[in-house]
Amino acid sequence: MNKFLAFIFALCISATIPAQAFCQTDGHEESGEEEGEVFLDIKPKIKTAVFNDPAEIAYDIKVKSTYKQVQEGQVSYELKTDYGKHVFTDSVKVKIGAGGSKKLSFNIPAKTPGFYELSFRFNLSFYDDTVRRVFGVKPDQIVTENNRPADFVSFWQKTRDSLSKIVPKYRVLERKDLSTPKITVYLVEMRSWNNALIRGWLTMPKNRPKKLPVRYRVPGYLVTMEPSMMEDDFAVFSINVRGNGNSKDAINTKGIQYNLYNIGDRNSYVYRAVYMDCLRGVDFIASHADMGLDTSRISIDGGSQGGALAVVTAALDKRIKLVTTEVPLYSDIHNAVRISKTMHPNVQTPVWFMNNYVGQKTGFTEQRLFKTWDYFDPLNFAPMVRCPVLMGIGLLDELCPPSCSIAMYNKLGTQKKELWITPDKGHEVDGNYYRFQYQWLREYFLLP
Repeated sequence: MNKFLAFIFALCISATIPAQAFCQTDGHEESGEEEGEVFLDIKPKIKTAVFNDPAEIAYDIKVKSTYKQVQEGQVSYELKTDYGKHVFTDSVKVKIGAGGSKKLSFNIPAKTPGFYELSFRFNLSFYDDTVRRVFGVKPDQIVTENNRPADFVSFWQKTRDSLSKIVPKYRVLERKDLSTPKITVYLVEMRSWNNALIRGWLTMPKNRPKKLPVRYRVPGYLVTMEPSMMEDDFAVFSINVRGNGNSKDAINTKGIQYNLYNIGDRNSYVYRAVYMDCLRGVDFIASHADMGLDTSRISIDGGSQGGALAVVTAALDKRIKLVTTEVPLYSDIHNAVRISKTMHPNVQTPVWFMNNYVGQKTGFTEQRLFKTWDYFDPLNFAPMVRCPVLMGIGLLDELCPPSCSIAMYNKLGTQKKELWITPDKGHEVDGNYYRFQYQWLREYFLLP
């Protein structure tokens, strides 16, 4: 298997799709003979939209009109880096007969490794629209500056040592009201960082062998984790870190946005506690083999913030044997902060909260932000991850820019890593990824 692009099944839109499926229609009030639609089919030359040879970068476009009138105008594109820097513009004049279609092809001049944004603009007689696409060039060559603090390892070792001194006081309660004829549900409680009480859900199939491999699920940003009722071959432990779900009462941020709580101090910053909550969850799994948990086969999975937590947990705890991470938030935080400034400034994402805080808080500079976050960036944990990793990303992701996720992926300390790219998705991956993920876990854990 190719170690970088081992398995990519997700494809660009391959069928002819109405333009309104991509974005707004022209907004023209049609009546009588002016009624019709414009259909767009936009395909990269390589289905994954990842090009290792810059000479191959090209897009084919088919424009189909159902109008009874001739469509005239132009189709153009603007090429920008993911930092928003203009690279190139090109355009062609088009004329489409009544009920006709037109095929176009654009060769795209991008050579430097990285990810680029294409804005295709369609300006026709009865149709005006813009469609956004993103593609990658030699992503395995993307590198980023080293901002890992000199005392990074010792800081986290001391943090882990402090956690080990906190007695977890595990409590496991069977919830018969939530269980089904096939799945038993347990409410789990434990003490974590600063002696906070956190909770999670353990689900186990009733018809099972003596030992089950464990899927450990960690949450997205302020996402409530619920019991997983779908697994037949795994025990699933879904943790709610402090502030999430049934662990919401484990922290009082005093009205401050979650990821800004104590952001000026690495020692009391919220994510120091959150990362330790995730490790305490591993402690729970490892100490409950008597429940039928195979503590030698623990995988961890998360998306967005959970994708970051999965990488961090595997870096700090070698009891994690497999990682599946999707659209990992906060990766390569220096570049994520900079790129997010070129996105939509009114979209309130976790990184947007940071940028806004820097802009609004007197005396809190970007340098001070990075001084804290260099201890929490998944990029700086990546070299410590030694187990196999499967990562999925969407190229249209504006929350977790693909170049930042790839920069982290390139630094993973394992050669057993696989990347799944979905070209036409934003902050998500396609459904085929999850089917592949399930088989990937089964293969590594040698399940029949």
